[in-house]
Amino acid sequence: MLSCGILLDNMKIAILSDLHLGYERFREDALSQASEALYAAAESADAILIAGDIFDYRHPKPEIMAEAISLFRPLLAKTFSARVSEFSGRGKAYTEIPIIAIPGTHERRTDGEIDPIDVLNLAGVLVNANQASVTIEKGEEKILVYGIGGTAEERFRETLSRLTPRPRTGVFSIFLFHQSVFEFLPFSKDFIKLEELPENFDLYVDGHIHSRIEAKCHGRDFLIPGSTVLTQLKEGEQEPKGFFIYDTLGRNYEFRRINSRKFSMVRIDVSGMTSSEASATIRREITKTAPREKGEKPVIRVVLEGRLKEGSKSIDLGISELVEENSSSAIIEVSKASMDSPVSKNAEDLRKGTLENLSIGDYGLSIFLEKLSKSGYNLDINPSELFMILSAEGPKDAIVKSVTERILSKGL
Repeated sequence: MLSCGILLDNMKIAILSDLHLGYERFREDALSQASEALYAAAESADAILIAGDIFDYRHPKPEIMAEAISLFRPLLAKTFSARVSEFSGRGKAYTEIPIIAIPGTHERRTDGEIDPIDVLNLAGVLVNANQASVTIEKGEEKILVYGIGGTAEERFRETLSRLTPRPRTGVFSIFLFHQSVFEFLPFSKDFIKLEELPENFDLYVDGHIHSRIEAKCHGRDFLIPGSTVLTQLKEGEQEPKGFFIYDTLGRNYEFRRINSRKFSMVRIDVSGMTSSEASATIRREITKTAPREKGEKPVIRVVLEGRLKEGSKSIDLGISELVEENSSSAIIEVSKASMDSPVSKNAEDLRKGTLENLSIGDYGLSIFLEKLSKSGYNLDINPSELFMILSAEGPKDAIVKSVTERILSKGL
């Protein structure tokens, strides 16, 4: 590619998402795997994009914030071949280091409140591109990143309409966001469809979904790198964790793996089995899946389906004993949710994987929104924001007080 007779260098962009620092179950994994991904990305790319959910909570503990700043700070000493040259939008950039991030749904706060990504932005370890455009330069080449952080699903269309994100003519332009997408989570009419995303961007990057996805949007690459740490224990997370490296001139990319805790999912149909037969089958499958060599314990999730033989009870399966027997070699989780109950349409969709990437939080939110809609809810508080307040960590009296204050502030 030529510009004014000068041969442009190709710019390589590392694409990461969903680091979930502070994730309680695998806190050390979250930090070590984020560290490996981030530093490997810095060695391989000219700039880094992080598509949301750097943190696992909206209110990270001080020690988690310290871990995050300690994670990013060494990169300030790296000599990147690219730099941030322009910033336009709400907020301000405090560094030229080309590490661009947006807040995800785990970090989303009510309008006007400081979120954890704002804090990292103020610390100068990255640039918060939420509702902003950031220009990155390398020699004669420029790329533009337009970002929108995690937004209530039912408000994302309105946000797009209000902000009208547009690419820049003659500049490789990236649309960076963090939302559920209907084609990959066909669960709610509120989820945005690919065809509704702004047109003419050269690359679309999304977070939120913890499995790796490679697709097309308006004829251009659409990439979701997946999480860098195991969190949801769903089938899509059995694949390796890592990040993408995208070449802006060649318009091609590759996935770079990182070391991550292995996860296996085993489905067992116990239909017609006695409790002892089912228990023996579970033990056999666990033994087959568990590693024979020493090392970091993998996670094995056993999903039991079907109905036991009449007269047999799931309580007699001896699940706790099976888990304890293998505790030295693996972390075992056994799910009996699909037993002894008819398979609903939604459960069948989950079985087939069409809703496999939906998180528990998103599933709860969708049910909450559906119930509010049927009840004729008409308070002047966004339903997703109401759900966020009600599900917040902390004493329930404080949460009720917060909801009451919001309602009264609207003059209701």
